[in-house]
Amino acid sequence: MITDVHVHLEPYEAFRPAVRKVMFDRIPDIERVRGLLSDPRRLLAHLDSAGVDRACLINYVAPEVMGFTEDANRYVGEFAREDRKRLIPFGSVHPRRTKNPKRDVEQLASKWEMGGMKIHPPHQLFAANAYADGKLPALRRIYQTAERLRMPVMIHTGTSIFPGARSKYGDPMAIDDVAQDFPDLTIIMAHGGRPLWCDTAFYLLRRHANVFLDISSIPPRRLLEWFPRLEDISDKVLFGSDWPGPGIPGMKEEIDGLRALPLKPETIERILSQNAAKLFP
Repeated sequence: MITDVHVHLEPYEAFRPAVRKVMFDRIPDIERVRGLLSDPRRLLAHLDSAGVDRACLINYVAPEVMGFTEDANRYVGEFAREDRKRLIPFGSVHPRRTKNPKRDVEQLASKWEMGGMKIHPPHQLFAANAYADGKLPALRRIYQTAERLRMPVMIHTGTSIFPGARSKYGDPMAIDDVAQDFPDLTIIMAHGGRPLWCDTAFYLLRRHANVFLDISSIPPRRLLEWFPRLEDISDKVLFGSDWPGPGIPGMKEEIDGLRALPLKPETIERILSQNAAKLFP
């Protein structure tokens, strides 16, 4: 059972104009993609054609950079109800916008049946450990609540090309604090810190039992260049495509590229299927 843990599903009409231009300029079949992401039955058919059994539908609240408000939670939650066994929605609570972070995270689980939460430091404009100096206490409560609910938290690491993004917040070393302060919280490092901080991401995977890696937006041809000891961490690596992000050819193309690498068959099986089955049973 192949799971793509990183498929973006945000409302396109919410994009800020500069972001919309990047998307429309760099995704050649953007109109077809918009159609797939506006109808869950069409997306499910697309998953079938790509050989993907389940998809984590990623969205997040980031009005300053991307244009997304809390309505993105409703959007992805309602979309996933078409087939909750195959579509796993990820929600978001912005620590600077919430008045009750505990309640809002709980509502992600109870009202929308979210399978996880997304935090995007470069687009939400804070470090993943911004609670540590006391300036963003709501972020601590968000992590605490997710930990109690056993809700995995995906944290963007690495750079971002979108106008207004602050890539300095993509340094995964901030996750060292989060992993230690919330040892029972499942943390997924999206993108492995690519392209600047892959060594840091590798260290964190080996240092913390509760930290995992998704390989989304890492071109398969670069994967073993950036993570030459991938076999050593194969039980902590998850397949993700980052589709339909700029420069991503497609889910099937990413899967085929992974399978073409000189990796043990059991490593590929763990990455495509087994590891995600443990985190999202």
